[in-house]
Amino acid sequence: RYLMWAIIKFDKKKITLLKTDLCKKLGSDLKFYIPKIAIKKFNNNKLVKKEINLLGDYMFCFHEKLSNDKFLNIIQFCRGMKYILNGHKGFQFEISEFIKKCKSAESEEGYLQRNFYEMDIKKSYKFISGPFTNKIFNIIEIQQNKIDILIGNLKTSIKKQNFLFNPI
Repeated sequence: RYLMWAIIKFDKKKITLLKTDLCKKLGSDLKFYIPKIAIKKFNNNKLVKKEINLLGDYMFCFHEKLSNDKFLNIIQFCRGMKYILNGHKGFQFEISEFIKKCKSAESEEGYLQRNFYEMDIKKSYKFISGPFTNKIFNIIEIQQNKIDILIGNLKTSIKKQNFLFNPI
């Protein structure tokens, strides 16, 4: 027997129920991991810190019983669970490496830092903070502290540490 990560899609409103039910069915040595980022944005002229799950409504769950199909069938009906992602058994190395990468990029508060994403000139990105929130852009050039970007026909430069964005 070996330990295994499973990827679970959950109902955000019922995550506490899900964690409680899973602990009852699998045992207390169960581990959960949800990579998160923190963004600061203005709301009614106040700076508000907002927590965002990097993977939306997916989380990682770690326990030795998750390698057994019988237990996967038992837990699939826990309150708050939408489903268990199929195929997780064949990708344990990749899942473990992703989690290690996330944990190594976390701040002391447990949030992923800006250096988590590897920027690529060939990809498109979407802002998740700042005045350009939800705008899509392409990277023209990456420098040490700033990035030259193209938003539609507008070419501009931004400082890396001032904005959060996700690859599309």
